[in-house]
Amino acid sequence: MMFALLSLICGISALSLGLAALFPPAVAAWPAWWGGAAVFFGLSAIAAGLTAAWRGLKRYLPPQRGGGLVSFLTEERQRRRGPRVVALGGGTGLSTLLRGLKEYTDNITAIVTVTDTGGSSGRLREELGVLPPGDIRSCLVALADTEPLMERLFQHRFTAGTGLAGHSFGNLFLVTMSEVVGDFELAIKETSRVLAVRGQVLPSTLTSTTLEAEYTDGSRARGETNIVRLGQTIRRLALDPPDAKPLPEALEALAQADLIVLGPGSLYTSVLPNLLVPDLAAAIRTSRALKVYVTNVMTQPGETDGYTAADHVRALIEHAGPGIIEWVLVNSERAAPEVLARYREEGARPVKIDRRALARLRVRSQEAPLLSQDSVARHDPDKLARALLGLLAEAR
Repeated sequence: MMFALLSLICGISALSLGLAALFPPAVAAWPAWWGGAAVFFGLSAIAAGLTAAWRGLKRYLPPQRGGGLVSFLTEERQRRRGPRVVALGGGTGLSTLLRGLKEYTDNITAIVTVTDTGGSSGRLREELGVLPPGDIRSCLVALADTEPLMERLFQHRFTAGTGLAGHSFGNLFLVTMSEVVGDFELAIKETSRVLAVRGQVLPSTLTSTTLEAEYTDGSRARGETNIVRLGQTIRRLALDPPDAKPLPEALEALAQADLIVLGPGSLYTSVLPNLLVPDLAAAIRTSRALKVYVTNVMTQPGETDGYTAADHVRALIEHAGPGIIEWVLVNSERAAPEVLARYREEGARPVKIDRRALARLRVRSQEAPLLSQDSVARHDPDKLARALLGLLAEAR
């Protein structure tokens, strides 16, 4: 691009001098052929500059869509004018949704749970006293508009090394950035600039919080990694401390949203923790946006065993109050037999839709083919984004 810029500058300068020489008296002392040569050189340099600029721009065009520069710029303009979407959750479910949404709108806010106590995030939280960075990292990468190598770098997980094994580069980058700039919130913003993120990623709170669960047998568990228990049914989930405050930017995004999406993701350890921040739940309930909950494709052993779509919705309402959602979006596609067999061995089943029970909860339901065409029963990012934006278009 630097060559293109220099060529354009030289070309315009030479063209100006050439025209001046051809049309006296500006430079009457110049031989006439000097002017012709300058004009020729100027036009050649401008052409070379424009060609180089085009080649440079082509590197940034999405190769899978084609259509050239006009199509690319049109898509950019459409995304800038896209609907304002707020997505709440965590884990792989939220990042899957964000990958689909970013192709249709730049106006995305991801509000991410920060209660993780396991893996790399849990170790960094315990050792350094920082908020768990893992889910935030995944969302930043999902919204990134950068080279694939950068995405692979941030997702890279070390497999060896004293103290490094199990950590991802992106988690360490976020923690390091937090120490450099002195603030975790600012570290997220600076990392967003590095990755050219479309939209913004916000933690649900900057307060260090811990999940607590009570089960139907009266027993209790504390800490996200301890909550998932096979053969146990969660009765109630709580946040400690219970008065954690959200970021002002999160409340502003919810107030201005056209569409609010809860899920997909683990009901009790990814979606509900956000709604246990009191002001976030209140902002969602009072929002005039279309509010949609996306159920998981499969039930989750130890967390939502045997849950139907209505059971998921009932848990949301019990913890966050009526009005927290208006619609529930459920996958209608069936996974391949071998995929279902593998999940069945792990105790997971497809989430079933029960329309009458949903109607009693005053929630409307929508079924759509949302399944990814790979060996895992999960949502396809583009199908999910299209289904949600289709619901929004109908509501408008």
